[in-house]
Order: sequence, then structure tokens, then C-alpha cells
Amino acid sequence: MRAVLHKVGLYIHWPFCQAKCPYCDFNSHVVAKVDQAAWRSAYSAEIARYRAEMPDVVVQSVFFGGGTPSLMEAETVTSVLNDVQRAWRTTNDVEITLEANPTSVEADRFAGYRAAGVNRVSLGVQALNDADLRRLGRLHSVAEARAAVDLARSTFDRLSFDLIYARQDQSLSDWETELDAALALAADHLSLYQLTIEDGTAFGARFAAGGLRGLPEEDLAADMFALTQEMTLAAGLPAYEISNHARPGAESRHNMIYWSGQDYIGFGPGAHGRVTIDGKRWATEAVSAPMKWLAGVRSGTQVEERSALTADDQIAERLMMGLRVLDGVPLSEIDVSSSKISSLEEIGVVKQTSERLRLTAAGRPLLNAILRELLA
Repeated sequence: MRAVLHKVGLYIHWPFCQAKCPYCDFNSHVVAKVDQAAWRSAYSAEIARYRAEMPDVVVQSVFFGGGTPSLMEAETVTSVLNDVQRAWRTTNDVEITLEANPTSVEADRFAGYRAAGVNRVSLGVQALNDADLRRLGRLHSVAEARAAVDLARSTFDRLSFDLIYARQDQSLSDWETELDAALALAADHLSLYQLTIEDGTAFGARFAAGGLRGLPEEDLAADMFALTQEMTLAAGLPAYEISNHARPGAESRHNMIYWSGQDYIGFGPGAHGRVTIDGKRWATEAVSAPMKWLAGVRSGTQVEERSALTADDQIAERLMMGLRVLDGVPLSEIDVSSSKISSLEEIGVVKQTSERLRLTAAGRPLLNAILRELLA
């Protein structure tokens, strides 16, 4: 009998940005200068450390996230991918994604990433309105975003970009016009997120102080979500996850690893992972401060914490992540009382078949409330 391959994804966190966006709660930092050679060596050391613990895995995706990975020198991306190739086998169709901001897009750098092996790029466009780009703290203009999309589309096999809706003073017709323009740009994948106000961000502090006026009421935000589903479906990019839309076959394979409960290894400051070693599943989280992480790797000290995931932990995670995807989660991988599922079915927010539990169209905007009920 053929052995089942242990496939994993790799997440590479680059923690540096040109500026900190006021809505962002990711582990990103603004610095004047980065010693890229030192970071190349640190990533290399961490890949070698995991290679020693997990020698037999097969890599199916690599995702450079951040921060702004398009601030990485092409040599740094090449170095990381060469280390990955030396450490492990990869699938024939390995997906290698790099996040980029329009302000940091350069033709030569993109060509270098492509030569290194990057075959998918995800652009942080966020808005197709110059005034709102400024409100969001973005450094690029709409014209720069369009130029970046054109360059990415001509350089890489696959293209995705992000937009944020339910912004300050945005009407439903404003969003309709903007989304129509986005769909015309002919990406094969769109990530469309409602603006959320997170604690610990500049927007969070402003909101708590009574600022940040003009955010849409709940009903308008719900209408924007519904319009998004209608327009993307009509354009041939249906939702396959609550906030992600793709042409059939162009779904993010790396993100599907998260949503389907597979293993992924996190590298870099603040990176998270889920790994199975000797039959036991672990949650990992690296030290978040960039220079502390770098110094720890250099000195050979521990730079991540590991927590063993109990069976209940894994079921809860499987529900939280799996219900985000339109296909839902296999019933064989969860343990939820049938009475809870039945009560949610009666009000039309979930659908159970003989094999799977999924959200209905009416349930998708209510995911958090449904999870609270299922996990209570």
C-alpha cells in the first residue's frame, strides 16, 4: 500500500512595512534599514531546524506574507525558496505566493521574484478611490494600483488583490461602482473584506475616542456583503470562502490549508503554525518582536512557543476555520450535538447533509454567532 504523503504549507513572515496602516493589527514594523543578508541567514537556519524535525513532509504551498514582502530583495526570496527546495520535496504544482503593495512594485523586482519561483502575487490595493486610500493610510494612488495590477498580470501566472468595503461615508452605489471597476481588472482571485475596527490599531483608538465617523450601519454593511456575492457570482468569481472569490480552479491553495485543517509551518517574527510531529498536533507561535526573533535565531535560542492541541481544541478550530468555506466541514471531523445543528437548520442558517455541515447563504454573514452557538 502506498504511504499517504504528509503535505504541508509554509508561511514566511516579513515583518517590515513602509508605513503602518491605521486599520492594521498584523505584526508589521516600520524601520529605516533592514540587513537582508542577516534575515536570509535566519530564515535559512529556521528552515534547517524544521527539516530536522519534519524531514519527510512534502511542501504544497509557500506564502510570503507580512508586513510588505515586496520590500524583500529578490535575492532574499530566491534564498528562502532555494533553502525550501534543499530541505524538502515539493509538489509538481506547488503554489508560491508573495504579497505586494502597489508602492513597492518594480518591474525588475517582480521579474526577480518570478525567476525565484513565485507564481502567484497578491496585491494590497484596498480601494479604487484616491480619497479613501488616503483615509486608509495607503501610500499609493489608484493609478499606481492599476499599473501594479497590469504589471503583475503580465509577470505571474496568477493574480489576486484585496479590497476593503464598508468604509467611512461609503454608499452602496459607491461600492457597486468600485467593485465593478475591480472586476474589470481581470484578476482570477479577489479578497473582499469588510472594514473592521481592531483594538490596538490607530483606527481602534480613534473609534474609542468618538472619532472615525461615517462608518456604515449594520444594515448597509449587510447590503454591501449581499451585493458583493451577487456581482462576483455574475462575473464568474463566486465566493468559495466568506471573503474570498475566485474563478473555478484559482482558489488560494495556501489559504485552503488553513481552512481545511491541514499542517503549515510558520517562519518569521509572530508567525503561527499548526504541525503534526510524531502523531501529535501542535500550535506554534514565534516571538513577535523582529529583532528579538532575529537575535534568538542567531544565538540558537528558542524563538517559538508550542502548545499541544487537545481533541476539543482541534474540533473547535476545525469548526471555526472549516465553516468559512462554502463546502463546509466534514461531520466526521467535528463533534457537535445534533440538537444544536437541528435548531440552526430550523432557522435556515446551516445545512447538514449525510457527510458535511455548511452555512447557508443566510448564515454566512452570521458566522460568529453560529460558532458561539455550536461551541457553547
